[in-house]
Amino acid sequence: MRPLRYAINVTLDGSVHHEAGLTPDEEFMDFWTAEMDRSDAEIYGRVTYEMMESAWRRPADGVWPDWMDESEVRFAERIDRAKKYVVSSSLTAVDWNAELVEGDLEAAIRTLKQEPGKGLSVGGVTLTLALADLGLIDEYTFAVHPVLAGSGPRLFDGLRERIELELVERQEFRSGVVVQRYRPVALGR
Repeated sequence: MRPLRYAINVTLDGSVHHEAGLTPDEEFMDFWTAEMDRSDAEIYGRVTYEMMESAWRRPADGVWPDWMDESEVRFAERIDRAKKYVVSSSLTAVDWNAELVEGDLEAAIRTLKQEPGKGLSVGGVTLTLALADLGLIDEYTFAVHPVLAGSGPRLFDGLRERIELELVERQEFRSGVVVQRYRPVALGR
């Protein structure tokens, strides 16, 4: 069974707005590329899918923008070729190596988890809340940035039940970002 892993950047005060944290340096971009290498596919809600596509899809001419450094190009190439599943009630079609998840969310994700492979990754806020409520997330990775944002969307507002987690890994970066990886206690033992 493929594990479903959630990973996100978050500020010290809990903001997950995509511009709230530090600008990633090469070391941190390489971390995110390695995270993607841990999975066979990405699962996104509509908002995250559209945001990631606008930032990381290979341009029509095939040439990455000049503003990208080598670590950003490595990440862009990895995410561009990744298989993607999109959960949306408003989109009728997707591309960028993606397909829509249709029908019952829990059944669809359980089916994807049953397929052979390294794992599945999920990002975003709203979809992740639903998946956490359903008990489908096997690992949570929080990249905590040394920033107080003061605003922005927050993680897991409205979670139905408390989920106890155990720390399984911690990694510090030169930038001050600390990545903490957790597993739900019931799954970790």
